[in-house]
Amino acid sequence: MPFHPEPPVIDKALARLSFNRAADGYDDVALLQREVGARLLERLDYIRLRPEAALDLGCGTGQITKGLLGRYPKARVYALDFAERMLRHARKQGRWRRRLHCLCGDMESLPLADASIDMLCSNLAFQWATDRERLFAECRRVLRPGGVLMFTTFGPDTLHELRDAWRQVDGMAHVNPFVDMHDIGDELMRAGFGDPVMDVERMTLTYAEVLELMRDLKQLGAHNVLSARRRGLTGKAGLQAMAEAYEGFRQDGRLPASYEVVHGQGWIIDPTQRQVPLDSLLQR
Repeated sequence: MPFHPEPPVIDKALARLSFNRAADGYDDVALLQREVGARLLERLDYIRLRPEAALDLGCGTGQITKGLLGRYPKARVYALDFAERMLRHARKQGRWRRRLHCLCGDMESLPLADASIDMLCSNLAFQWATDRERLFAECRRVLRPGGVLMFTTFGPDTLHELRDAWRQVDGMAHVNPFVDMHDIGDELMRAGFGDPVMDVERMTLTYAEVLELMRDLKQLGAHNVLSARRRGLTGKAGLQAMAEAYEGFRQDGRLPASYEVVHGQGWIIDPTQRQVPLDSLLQR
């Protein structure tokens, strides 16, 4: 039976505008994003591959880009983002002796040749895709045989407190949706990735007031950009009702904001080889 992707729910034009506006202040509040990115880079210690070409997909301000430049001094490193102002910050990670190749484009339509990349890394960007089947097909297309995709994204328990608090106020969508780890693993296999590995970890930020969380999400560019979002401003009464509902989650004087962080990995198996043992691709 053919697979049909879910209809788009992200307003991509609004998301691009939001991230462009957030670029200059993004690093001031991206605590969780930096921590998740650091853990993604640590996982590269277990990968034997030494890429000739590596891509940071959805690079933001360039944390993963910087890590790739440092770890693989002989590699040609590309940084791609759909927000021009984010890309300007990422460009600063390069040096005159270490050129960085910056691309402004859509991760669902990569401006790269077939089989041109050995390592594709992406930190907390895939949740902004409108068509994951197309996204993974594009990742598969640009990766060479023996290449690897490593990424992080958010799972469905992310910001469940905020989602539940709004649900008590109205029936409108206020929090972006996130996909289950097992569904993503299945999509990787359908796209042609071998030996997909998926795991999840839980992380929590805490706030004194819920409005601090909402300000952080706006400064990150990660506030509500759903196509089905409520049009116009949310009234003061609605915000107050949501804040009161959120108080039910308060613990030890703080309000939690939960994140389900999904780590994914998949390889492009060389079709000239019958079987590639996974151990041969990993450092011991």
